[in-house]
Amino acid sequence: MDRRRVLIVGGGVAGLALAPMLARNGVAVKVIEREPAWPTAGTGIYLPGNAARALRVLGLEAQVAFRAVEIARQRFCDHRGRLLCEVDVADLWADVGPCLALHRADLHTLLREAAGEVPIRIGLAVDRIAQRDDIVSVEFNDRTSGDYDLVVGADGVHSAVRRLTLETTAALPRPVGQVGWRFVAPRPAEVTTWSVMLGRGTAFLTLPLAGDRVYCYCDVASDHDTAGRDPARLNELFHEFADPAATLLAALDAAADIHASVIEEVALDRWAHDRVVLIGDAAHATSPNMAQGTAMALEEALVLADCLLRIPAIPGAIAAFEARRRPRTEWVRAQTHRRDHTRYLPPAIRDNLLRFLGRRIFRANYRPLLDEP
Repeated sequence: MDRRRVLIVGGGVAGLALAPMLARNGVAVKVIEREPAWPTAGTGIYLPGNAARALRVLGLEAQVAFRAVEIARQRFCDHRGRLLCEVDVADLWADVGPCLALHRADLHTLLREAAGEVPIRIGLAVDRIAQRDDIVSVEFNDRTSGDYDLVVGADGVHSAVRRLTLETTAALPRPVGQVGWRFVAPRPAEVTTWSVMLGRGTAFLTLPLAGDRVYCYCDVASDHDTAGRDPARLNELFHEFADPAATLLAALDAAADIHASVIEEVALDRWAHDRVVLIGDAAHATSPNMAQGTAMALEEALVLADCLLRIPAIPGAIAAFEARRRPRTEWVRAQTHRRDHTRYLPPAIRDNLLRFLGRRIFRANYRPLLDEP
């Protein structure tokens, strides 16, 4: 490639995966991240087989797998722990890649290391974006500025690039009607694979991590945060749940590192404006029940890099990128909505549906994602 200048806004999965792919092909790429420090704590992450396939292309699959627990099955239970359905995900993704569970900070560290000599600035945010004569001019919050041939907004659900470029109400993230809590705790002996317990408008997921730890994610159907980070309130919300949820929640105290958030989605008519393009959650965030956020971000980095390398004109490359990616991300959103709808059916209907059709529904949810992005 010619010496194009590309600014990637956001030092998360999508941005850090894209940066070295462009840099090794001659692009003058720079990454900025608004947070003042890289995460050293945090929670866990589940990577289905298509995420492992993307990591393989990036040369990181083995390193990630070394730090991860491989997940062979996914178990769906009612809130009392009675099995409703079990899916052999090792078989489902056999021709694609393993399903892996690891600490989110470990994945982020590996991606940062893979970025190599790419210039990365933390604590730097975008204040203004203007386009003229095939140039994108960016002003930063430290009163500096720069000109670029392309700006990539990889800055998540609350994307500054999206806000500054697509200044419409439709560009705002919208709540999906869920509030979620995440934390990491010592792992009970019975937690050996991905398992979710489903109540009435509630769910509690456990995911084993290396080092005898467990990642917990729980949520309720609500339009606003009803508990904050209060362990006592979480125990109230999930008081009907059996073990391991009951024991894990009871062990939380005021010092526990609990991450709480209103779950939001992003749905846009377009991801690009001239020479500014959005990728990952900045373009199409969904609720987490498909566990495809990281996989979509990794795939997106591969596809955008491929389009930019094959198509000389940046607007044409961006158009090709969106045309390739939109059907896949819209499938994920549609399946996410269907799965959330199923979760919130009356428990008697939902539980029987999962008992008799759960494996078939699960495989149908993911079938198109078995193909290359």
